[in-house]
Amino acid sequence: MTDIKSMNLTELTAYLTDNGFEKFRAKQVLQWIKQDASSFDDMTNIPKKLRDFLKAEAYLACADIVRAQHSKIDDTVKYLFRLYDGEYVEGVLMSYHHGRTICISSQVGCKMGCTFCATGMSGFSRSLTASEMVAQIRSAELDCKERISNVVLMGMGEPFDNYDNVIRFLRLVSSEDSLNIGMRHITVSTCGIVPRIYDFADLQLQTGLSISLHAPDDEARSRTMPVNKRYPVAELMKAARYYVDKTNRRITFEYALIDGENDSDENARKLASLLKGLLCHVNLIPVNNVTGAGYKKSSIKRQHAFADILSGYGVNATVRRTLGSDIDASCGQLKRNFTKGDV
Repeated sequence: MTDIKSMNLTELTAYLTDNGFEKFRAKQVLQWIKQDASSFDDMTNIPKKLRDFLKAEAYLACADIVRAQHSKIDDTVKYLFRLYDGEYVEGVLMSYHHGRTICISSQVGCKMGCTFCATGMSGFSRSLTASEMVAQIRSAELDCKERISNVVLMGMGEPFDNYDNVIRFLRLVSSEDSLNIGMRHITVSTCGIVPRIYDFADLQLQTGLSISLHAPDDEARSRTMPVNKRYPVAELMKAARYYVDKTNRRITFEYALIDGENDSDENARKLASLLKGLLCHVNLIPVNNVTGAGYKKSSIKRQHAFADILSGYGVNATVRRTLGSDIDASCGQLKRNFTKGDV
């Protein structure tokens, strides 16, 4: 089956003309897609022959909201989306002074196996198409009745393990044929797939790049992030410096503070040495309490002491404000809880 919602106008035109339909029909179909048509039967101004062809050969990717958890603390909303084949992914809608930001998923599950992440505990099913990533944004927009202005690919999955579809998504969602969200308003996160960081740098897109670091050396990082055994810290930092040199864009390093694991003064000094001279920002994150992981978040005092050490060495760092802490905020928790008891 053909995923026509992942196509741009040129590709859709070629697809229809190659199958014997008039060129102008592509614009008609695309207009229905932009109007959130959920069925080819809704496309009433195209001939029945074309509708029948599309029903037989193509599908309209969706991300239907099956559960929405609203925080009582802030305006955060945690969504569970059902995809066309019955798989589930999560998204988080957040409110900031600059507008609405959504964190979306790029895969159903994850292969990376980070020990502090609920997503990795649920295994891996498949990667998402570009249109399924767009569909998460659009479903949330329709639900909140507001335009979403910023997107982060930090939900379920490793975006660079689904590289081709993620690049297609970036080009699609930023186009006038789709949601027209500017590249500068999108951030892609990776746990450190080094070859793809080089590829991404060479594209010189205007998106942000976030790297999940979480430890300053190989010994500590390998304990929680299996990817480090394949792409150790030195290789990762070499790729990061290449990215900055190539794009002149700042990297954000995500660092989940885990009590007694990676939050000591020595860890902070090692991290400062590692990042010295690099155009970057460190986002310190109190680790989420994930059932079965056994990790505890660092105390507030320790979080700010860690940030102060980094700042003292000239490394820009902030402790991330926790949003939606009362609504299964950690990636993968809502899906795990839902599929255990409700499906």
